[in-house]
Amino acid sequence: MEREAIIELSGVAVYHSRHPYLNSNRRRSYRGGELVLKDVNLTVHGGELVYFIGRVGSGKSTLLKTLYGEIPLVEGRGTVAGFDLASVRRRDIPALRRQLGVVFQDYQLLVDRNVYENLRFVMRATGWRDKAKIDGAITEVLRVVGLSNKEYKMTFELSGGEQQRLAIARALVNRPKVILADEPTGNLDPAATEEIMNLLVRISQENCAVIMSTHNIGNIRQYPSRVIRFSQGRTEEIDIKSFF
Repeated sequence: MEREAIIELSGVAVYHSRHPYLNSNRRRSYRGGELVLKDVNLTVHGGELVYFIGRVGSGKSTLLKTLYGEIPLVEGRGTVAGFDLASVRRRDIPALRRQLGVVFQDYQLLVDRNVYENLRFVMRATGWRDKAKIDGAITEVLRVVGLSNKEYKMTFELSGGEQQRLAIARALVNRPKVILADEPTGNLDPAATEEIMNLLVRISQENCAVIMSTHNIGNIRQYPSRVIRFSQGRTEEIDIKSFF
């Protein structure tokens, strides 16, 4: 059975600007924005692991921000988890993000709260209300990422690898269709990197699409999959054998 297309981009141009404004349709746009990428064509299905590679500033993070609605799509066609990026309204972006999980290099955890409260905060913000269901979901997601029995640890008591696993748990708690991971192993030692890569691969095998921006070619060597290279304002899918 053919897997569902979670992300579809066609003829997309991505602009970056520090000055978003509301256009006549009350949607954010960019006046005089810098063109970062053009003619992006990409389809990602459930269960795929896709790497984004390229130099710093090549547009990897900017495209990820476009996928989760931080930067609006103003040229081309794009859908993510059934949402049309060209027409999605600002008020609908929280609903889009409930279909996504985003993992950052610097974790972006709430440092004044424990593991449980970090997850509960996100769940309450995305519509969860029943305490028993919240507790059950937190127990399950912590089991998945290997942090069982650490619900009441403060984030600063966790190792770097454990903090990133908590960040992945936060991304998974709404059972998203896609995980967007921006350099998730960039701050980790080799042992923790292997743990996180094994976890992301397992997640993709559960029919969740995983897109990972990385500079670590060793990750691609050890866990080969699709590779999209960003260079000179364009993207292209390349054969991973060209690396080795």
